Parts: sequence; structure tokens; C-alpha cells
Amino acid sequence: MSAVAEPVVFTPPVHRTRPGARPALLVAEFRGIGDIAILIPFLRVAVQHYDVTLLAVPNASGLLRRFVPEVELIPCVAPWALFSGGRNLPRWPWRPLARILRELRGRRYAAAVSIWPLASDHLFLRLARPRRLLGYGRRGAGWLLDENLADGGHLHRPEAWRRLAAELGLPALPAASSRLRAPAAPRRLVLHSGASQPLRVWPLPRYAELLRRLRTQGWDPVVLCDRPQVAAWQKLGEAQAHAVDNMDELVDTIASAVAFFGNDSGPGHIAAFCGVPTFTIFGPQVPELFAPSHPDAEWIEGRPCRYKPCYDRCRFAEPFCLTGIDVETVWTKLVDWLAKCRQPGQS
Repeated sequence: MSAVAEPVVFTPPVHRTRPGARPALLVAEFRGIGDIAILIPFLRVAVQHYDVTLLAVPNASGLLRRFVPEVELIPCVAPWALFSGGRNLPRWPWRPLARILRELRGRRYAAAVSIWPLASDHLFLRLARPRRLLGYGRRGAGWLLDENLADGGHLHRPEAWRRLAAELGLPALPAASSRLRAPAAPRRLVLHSGASQPLRVWPLPRYAELLRRLRTQGWDPVVLCDRPQVAAWQKLGEAQAHAVDNMDELVDTIASAVAFFGNDSGPGHIAAFCGVPTFTIFGPQVPELFAPSHPDAEWIEGRPCRYKPCYDRCRFAEPFCLTGIDVETVWTKLVDWLAKCRQPGQS
């Protein structure tokens, strides 16, 4: 299940901030479902002190409804945050965006926050007229922010939210999530082979070889994928591979596993949020920025490239940083990692 962008749909929410109510906080996370999973610990703490509004993609609603229903979602597909078409200004949904801004201005937010070091995000939030705008601005580009928390280096995204929480005077965010539930079986693994961007998808035949070897060792892998991958998996003999129908099914399936492995994509971050150890095959991105936040997280880093992290805008005919990773390299590290992921009491 990938975070596919949907059209901007906006209906003014039922309630507005009332005089005497708690201060209002505006949070922006315009990217994918994995980014929403990373954000949830921050939201869970923030709702204890603020009336929180989240600007995010429409399919963020599944995670919010389940884990932090107190947050009000205003669906917003920010065209500047899309992987394609973001520079085609005439096709931007200007009227829906203007309606969203009018609504936000009426809320009189005490603060607005974002972790992405992008002036486009900061400008949109500035137009909502919060009293404070906090975030991370690149060198020479943080002038839109009232408080720029950037220190000039790469910052892991969960750590970026922790720093924002501290700056707002919120309690410290947990370093890691506890397990959502016990594994359904002692040898259950979940693989998710999809990603919102094709540049992050390790070739399926190589995953099929890993699955064959895992089964010979007694593991019980469950294969989840994006809907366009189902036919390819069937040709590879994985008749049970399937795409989930909703967020609850994705969460429940991942949470039932001893461990999770897959591409650098949203389901890995959902696994970490559910307390499930993760193994990630990276390509264009770098683990120090994008690795799932679990103490037992492990990964294979993509092959060197002078353009990394390229944020999914590869300059070559294929992402050699990812396709250059062979099965043997992954297998050696994967089996060592799985030996550490056994549950207490297992032999």
C-alpha cells in the first residue's frame, strides 16, 4: 500500500478554535504514509497540550483514526511536495489551496511546525499566519521561520520531531515504540515489496530468491505488495502475495510479525511504529536520514553515488545504487539480523 497522491478535497471542519480553548498547533507533513507514521509519537504528545490540526495527504486518515483520533486532519496534497508535476504551476489546485489558507487563518494558531527544510513548506505555513513558525531551514533559507532549529548537518527525521517537541515545551518523545501486539507465530515474517517511487523497489526476482531461502530455514513469510506488483508475484510463484485493502489491514498484518523487511518505504516506518524490527534495502536515500526508528533496525545501504541523497530524482537510466545490490550481499546480512530478532523464549 503506497501513499498515492489524491486530488485536493477540502470541506471546512465542523469546529473552530474557541476563545478560552487550549492553544492551537498547526502541523504540516505533506509527504507519504511513512512520514505520518514517524510523526505520530509527536502528535500523541502534542494533543495533550494543544488542539492539533494536521495538514497531510488524504490517506493519512487511516493512521490518525487508529492511533491519534484527537488530531483534526485537513487533507492537502501540496503540489510542490509531489515527486512529479510539482513545477507545473498552471496545474496547481490554486482555489482549494486558497480555501485551506482562509480556513487556517481563522484558527489563529499559536504555532506551526514542519521538519522539512523547504522554503515552499515554510511559505505556505507563513501564509496561515501562525504566531510562531518553527522548523528547519537550509543555510541562508530560514528567513521565513521565527525559530530555525537547523544546525547545518543531516538530521534523522524522528530526531527532528523530538527537537521540535522540546522547543514547544512538550514532554520528551519516546525513543522507540513498544510492540503493538505479540507476534502471531514464532517464525512469521512480513515482506512488503512496494514503494511509492519505482526508484526504491529492489527487483522482485531477488526478493523471490530470499523468500525461497527463508522457507528452507523454516521461516513463514507473508508477502505484501503494491497492487501493480500482484501479477508479477504470481508469475514468480507467490500466489498468496497480495495488496492490502486498507490501513488497518496493513498495520495488523505487519504487527503480527516477528520481523519486517522490504524497501525504503512507508511500510517499514509503520513496522517500526508498531514495535516490529525492520530490515531495509536502501537505494537512492541514506539511512542516517531515513532509516526506520527501531533499536533493532538494520539495513543494506545502496551502492555509492555522488548524488546521494537524490530524493528520488535519479540522473541515470536506472538506480544503480539499488540494482547493484546482489542477493548474496542481502542474504548474508539478513540471516545474521534475523538471528537477533528471535522472540524471548525461542530456541
